[in-house]
Amino acid sequence: MAMPQLTPEQIQQVSGLVAQYITTQWERFSRQAVALAAAQRTAMADFFLPHVLDAARLLVLHRIRVENPSFYTMLAGMGFSNLPDFSHMAAITFRDVVVSHGPFTDGLLFHELVHVEQYRQLGIPRFSELYVRGFLSGGGYDGIPLEVNAYALGRQFEGNPRQQFSVADEVARCVREERF
Repeated sequence: MAMPQLTPEQIQQVSGLVAQYITTQWERFSRQAVALAAAQRTAMADFFLPHVLDAARLLVLHRIRVENPSFYTMLAGMGFSNLPDFSHMAAITFRDVVVSHGPFTDGLLFHELVHVEQYRQLGIPRFSELYVRGFLSGGGYDGIPLEVNAYALGRQFEGNPRQQFSVADEVARCVREERF
């Protein structure tokens, strides 16, 4: 089935709903989330700015899952059938709070910290808009440039965790080149 086409006004509406969902989930989970453990911080230190690692908070959920946004019903009514199911994702980042459905591996943590950096540089409203536009233009979750960037940097990290590079610089280049 083809991806429904949204008007600019609908894109702005959905982007606003996504931003509101992110903020609400951040408020819900931030009180329970904890700082990175020393070993996690050490594993990520060569790739992320110290203040990003200081700000990031982690939460592993037990017996509950992150719920899909309530506006999914509206989107399904508009013809969307390939919306990402948050309850099946390994982890989800809400600004600087990473909520996981299982233990954090270094690879998973790295991917999610890339999103923390994206939020830091873009802010929630712009991140949300780019996520929505990326979903629409990329044909679904796998084509969202913000995700493509996080997965590519994650592969680079996992391919050689000793080869230092700056995630902040990589994200800044994508922002500057309008690749999101």
